[in-house]
Amino acid sequence: MTRINGFIGRRHFLWLAGGSGLAVVATTVGGSLIAGTQETTIADVNPTNPNPANPQQALTRLLAGNQRFVERKPQYPNQSRKRLQAITQIQYPFATILGCADSRVPTEIIFDQGLGDLFVVRVAGNVASDTAIASLEYAASVLGSQLIVVLGHRRCGAVAAAMKNEPLPGKMGYLIEDIKPALAQVNLTSGKIEEAGVIANIQYQAEQLLKKSMILAKLVRLGKIKIVGAVYDIDTGKVSILTS
Repeated sequence: MTRINGFIGRRHFLWLAGGSGLAVVATTVGGSLIAGTQETTIADVNPTNPNPANPQQALTRLLAGNQRFVERKPQYPNQSRKRLQAITQIQYPFATILGCADSRVPTEIIFDQGLGDLFVVRVAGNVASDTAIASLEYAASVLGSQLIVVLGHRRCGAVAAAMKNEPLPGKMGYLIEDIKPALAQVNLTSGKIEEAGVIANIQYQAEQLLKKSMILAKLVRLGKIKIVGAVYDIDTGKVSILTS
């Protein structure tokens, strides 16, 4: 069986998905995922990851980078011309982030990481949409990233809009509907309603990853990956882990 970054290869991907055909189309270097066939194939993109990071190592590395950012002592790792050239054909992101699209939360900067270090999926409200989950599945099962961080942030506009429960134009309403269930247990009489809403949404979206993805749920069950929630303080720049 072919292995990619120490994780899976061709037919083994179907096993993670429960043995069914996957409705996925995604191009990769040298191959593709082809939807609707029993021979769903993941090309032999990379050899085994020469530098794998287990979940705790990845989390430690992220928090160390964030501490450098907070202390204004960034190292700007893996941002050289040599690094750029080294990852033209392969990638080994040591962690995956499902974060909010807020412009004040630039993922690689707040974690002081560089090219090819993080596989980042960003959407307003760090919502675990189907397309976001598909990307996370790819990072975990193909690229071999063993840590997924659901990263929300204080004073999140998407969460605030969901709490107001007012109609929004265009497609924005659909996004807010994916946040509202997270707020059902929030104490509306609390003095820190918005902060409680942000934390509840992070935890809810992390739970949705397991409920909506057979692939991620199986990898977690087998101890292959770990999913944690974290909140970013836009005032201080500090990331705090909610679950570990």
